[in-house]
Amino acid sequence: MDEQTNFQNPWYSLEWFSPGIFKNFTWEHKIFLYTLILIPLFIAGRWILRYYLNQKLPIALTKSQIKSNPTNLVRLIPDILLILLTALVIVALARPQKTNEKTVQWTEGIDIMLVIDISQSMQIQDFKPNRLESAKEKAMDFINGRFQDRIGIVIFSGDAYSLSPLTTDYDLLKSSIEDVHFEMIDNRGTAIGSALAVATNRMRESESKSKVIILLSDGDNTAGNIDPITAAKLASAYDIKIYTIAIGKEGKVPYGKDFFGRPRMVDNTLDETTLREIADIGEGQFFRVSDNEALEKVFKIIDQYEKAEIKETRYKDTTDFYINYLNWAVCIFLLWLLLKSTFISNVLQD
Repeated sequence: MDEQTNFQNPWYSLEWFSPGIFKNFTWEHKIFLYTLILIPLFIAGRWILRYYLNQKLPIALTKSQIKSNPTNLVRLIPDILLILLTALVIVALARPQKTNEKTVQWTEGIDIMLVIDISQSMQIQDFKPNRLESAKEKAMDFINGRFQDRIGIVIFSGDAYSLSPLTTDYDLLKSSIEDVHFEMIDNRGTAIGSALAVATNRMRESESKSKVIILLSDGDNTAGNIDPITAAKLASAYDIKIYTIAIGKEGKVPYGKDFFGRPRMVDNTLDETTLREIADIGEGQFFRVSDNEALEKVFKIIDQYEKAEIKETRYKDTTDFYINYLNWAVCIFLLWLLLKSTFISNVLQD
């Protein structure tokens, strides 16, 4: 029988005296339980007083006339009932209870737009297997660490498009990220300003207390119809914080393979100045990463910075069970009174 069923037993069930029941009780006045150890002392003192103070009637009997009869032990029943009665009253005074505590967690979530560069330079293989695949993997890990935050996705190269609106459907988000590839946008280039503008447009009507853009790019702004600094100021006007991540190494980096199957090395440059200024305007932070591990650390840092406020509401449902033990005490008291009026009691001691 499970614990929940035990607590639903009727008061006359012997289950109320099982160790499992007592173990799961909380006690309103636990100090009363310590008086249980006084019961044996009380009984011993009572027996000593009776032995020395009760009147004795001397009767001369021969040794053969003195016989021990087991039925004489029934005279102890009233004393045993008195012990049980006292113990039950003490247990009831200690007020046994069962408390079911429920905790309800809720959050004031934040809104996050992931803005991911899918330009051709994201195929460079200084990240494994390449910059884009590494960025996708770490973005999905970032999503797994969120709780009740709305997240959206913007992709860009020569143009910028909203891949997913703000949503808490994380499975849908990860599926959308998995499907990202270089051919999704025909126009070549890197339209950082347009990407920021699209992300801002998605968030401008948000009522969230915290709005964040995470911009990940590996190149200079070479396309689009809006300047990145202007777009950053527009986002800031809507109280949107901007984190920028510059991905990639400068200098010679592997890009594809030559005729002999060897990695082909190409020159790579990156405009840190613009990305730093965007982060400053957005009151966020700029990060420079040159390998998979560094990118993973950056996402973890941002994850720690931008945490939703988790609040708890606790409910306590307390049920008293002292009445069960009082009912038992009343029954035993009535039985004790009944036995006091029968042959079981030693009338010579009353």
